[in-house]
Amino acid sequence: MMAILEPEEHSFLTSVSRVSYANPFLPERIVYERQALGDDFDESHANWNLLGDDPETHQINTTKIAQRAIPIIERFQAQLKEGAAATHQEIRLYEDTVLFLLFYNYAQRFKKSIIGPKQGRTYDYFEEFCEYWSFFFDIAGYNLPQKGEAAHIFACSFQVRRAFFYIFRAIIGRSSVAANLRAMVWTSIFTHDMRRYRRSFYKRMADFSTLIIGPTGSGKELVARAIGLSRYIRFDPASLTFEKDFSETFFPINLSALPLTLIESELFGHRRGAFTGALEDRKGWLEVCPPQGSVFLDEIGELDALIQVKLLRVIQARTFQPLGSTKSHRFKGKIVAATHRDIHYAMEQGEFRKDFYYRLCSDIIKTPSLQQQIRESPEVLWDLVGYICQRVAGQEWEEVAGEVQSWIGKHLGMEYSWPGNIRELEQCVRNLMIRREYYPAGNLVSMIDERLPVGFQKGSLSLEEICSLYCTHVYSRAGSFVETARRLKIDRRTVKKYVDADFSAR
Repeated sequence: MMAILEPEEHSFLTSVSRVSYANPFLPERIVYERQALGDDFDESHANWNLLGDDPETHQINTTKIAQRAIPIIERFQAQLKEGAAATHQEIRLYEDTVLFLLFYNYAQRFKKSIIGPKQGRTYDYFEEFCEYWSFFFDIAGYNLPQKGEAAHIFACSFQVRRAFFYIFRAIIGRSSVAANLRAMVWTSIFTHDMRRYRRSFYKRMADFSTLIIGPTGSGKELVARAIGLSRYIRFDPASLTFEKDFSETFFPINLSALPLTLIESELFGHRRGAFTGALEDRKGWLEVCPPQGSVFLDEIGELDALIQVKLLRVIQARTFQPLGSTKSHRFKGKIVAATHRDIHYAMEQGEFRKDFYYRLCSDIIKTPSLQQQIRESPEVLWDLVGYICQRVAGQEWEEVAGEVQSWIGKHLGMEYSWPGNIRELEQCVRNLMIRREYYPAGNLVSMIDERLPVGFQKGSLSLEEICSLYCTHVYSRAGSFVETARRLKIDRRTVKKYVDADFSAR
């Protein structure tokens, strides 16, 4: 059988195929782009993943690949329709390249659908997508994707675009630490084999729980949100809509902020009369969450052993019972959990069930501290300052960012460790916007430690002040409201009442 492609074309399309299925945040993606373009590869825009700003301004090499691929694919398609015989490998390269071009052609329209208002989201361009699909794939005699697969590929393409958008928006920074975290989140969504994911795994990802581990304030919820908003959602070609709006698929719950009975109600729901104050039936997140959705359990390490057992059943058997009900309900979504605790130590201490951990650990992501990122790439700090200022200062953000950068450089310096991570940096920005000054948590701890003994000696502290100073003192060492409450043998709501608000914000 004679080959249709010239050797150079075959080599080029092989590289395009590899680009299509590579993790976009790993160095291998750049290697494949370089292989595809050879001397035409633009080195100045090579490692866009570490350039820090909008990656779309650096997609010059992707554009070059698409421009070079179009005439090759059009000629190949024409020869196939004229009856030319192609090898099995050429057909696979043809299919991969067409799918690459289809995604590239609709990437911007996908993005508009993502960032646009919910009410204005339309996907009528699927009809045009189908026209291109038929033009390239309706060729008799070859095992090419069928027309019925177009909606699935459209849904996969939209999912890829959402994942890229939310991952890059969630994880800011030019360090390789940040780039590696982006790559880890991408793999969590699509696995390491996107072909296999596209064929069948897209239907099974809810069965895999994701556990995010990292220090407090390091962006675990942002990672969880990126995963939750990037799940596969089926597209209905008849109505030109997705089965579920992606913006309604993420359900976060901070376990450390709620008392035990309310945690159960929030998760499992309750029936009228289940407990005092349960005046009507209420659905919990596990019941509200659709099959395409994700329930995010923040601070899973603080969870009571009784709830751990109940959640273990949810993950293992995919069923649960609302409080006050004997009827089992099926949970069809995905569990994403996060903790800042050393889970292995907690298991050794008997504070976290091992069987529960081994149900959560099928997919683990570790978020780095801000200090780790700055140590490798100092400009990450200023990237984050700019990003935070855009959110909190609006149109004044550039001027505010300059003031913040100047203040940090003068008063804290690049050696400051940022123990509260990105959350502390955000509070620093807010403090500087309002008061033009910021006192790190360590300074507050020193002030508290000094005031306690002096106040006791003089007898000058009120009972309210003693409670506040001591609770804050213990909180500074325990690291969480739950652990502080356990050490002081009081309710965590009481702890929150007394802990210094400026300190807990960090």
